[in-house]
Amino acid sequence: MEFHVLTIFPGMFDSPFRWGVVARAMQRSLVRLVVHDLRAFGCGPHASTDDYPYGGGGGMVMRPEPLFLAVEAAREVGAMGPVILLSPQGEIFTQSMARELARLPGMILICGRYEGVDERVRTGLVEREVSIGDYVLSGGELAAMVLMDAVSRLLEGVVGNQDSILMESFETGILDCPQYTRPAVFRGMEVPAVLLSGDHGAIARWRRREALRQTLKRRPELLEVAPLTQEDRAMVESLRAEEGL
Repeated sequence: MEFHVLTIFPGMFDSPFRWGVVARAMQRSLVRLVVHDLRAFGCGPHASTDDYPYGGGGGMVMRPEPLFLAVEAAREVGAMGPVILLSPQGEIFTQSMARELARLPGMILICGRYEGVDERVRTGLVEREVSIGDYVLSGGELAAMVLMDAVSRLLEGVVGNQDSILMESFETGILDCPQYTRPAVFRGMEVPAVLLSGDHGAIARWRRREALRQTLKRRPELLEVAPLTQEDRAMVESLRAEEGL
């Protein structure tokens, strides 16, 4: 997977990917990051990448020329995949979208800034707009990092135990179950006995039930669209009564 990132702050990408899963993936050439400094494609003697909006109003707007030129330059050095704009106006990023993007050979990520980008960038260059949530950041750099991390860890060979990914929150449409490790008793708080029983069938049923409980209490709307079995639905109804919901 190859990520080409277009930003006016390329230094922001130096640190986040020096540690952890994505860093190891880069070291093993499973993931490649290429950062393009938009100021290298800026306009005029000051390499400007933004200007005042036509029609007046506060804030600045990112100019189209640097963005078009930067995407063209990225394509010339082999960038593949769609051009994605990180923007509060985009479709909400989900685990399902992460899986979809993980099947691509790469992508070009545009990090928006200020009041946004010139509309001609949206209509003539961008193939997809993505938002990581209903809030506004100072720029698209952090959103791009979130997207890259979520997508990279789904690539084959990036995470040591690939099976662990299949049980994570949202992978099955619901939240993950509670997790425990040593010690078995900590400050009077005990690990549920079933997890120490060695009965794998009982453990699987407990984990499924507790995952449904977590979802019911924290994100009940997920249960409306999750692919639940009849047994799952019976568990949910039992849990509703148990939790007084």
